[in-house]
Amino acid sequence: MRTRLTAAFLVAAAVAYAPAPAAAQQGGMTTETQERQKGGGDSDLIWNLLGCLGLVGIFGLQRPSDNDGYTDDPI
Repeated sequence: MRTRLTAAFLVAAAVAYAPAPAAAQQGGMTTETQERQKGGGDSDLIWNLLGCLGLVGIFGLQRPSDNDGYTDDPI
């Protein structure tokens, strides 16, 4: 009897904790991406160009290596 009661309690707790489907969770609210796509006119071109410039700068920080592939590269 005690085992059945414990099992019933665990099943009830699992059902109560089960998350609702994603469509029910959203409840009519829009995500940030959906708001950004609706906005239209905002262009983030300057930030995209700045990010590309930063990536080019990161590649410039790599030092040339004289590693021949047979020995470890010193740190």
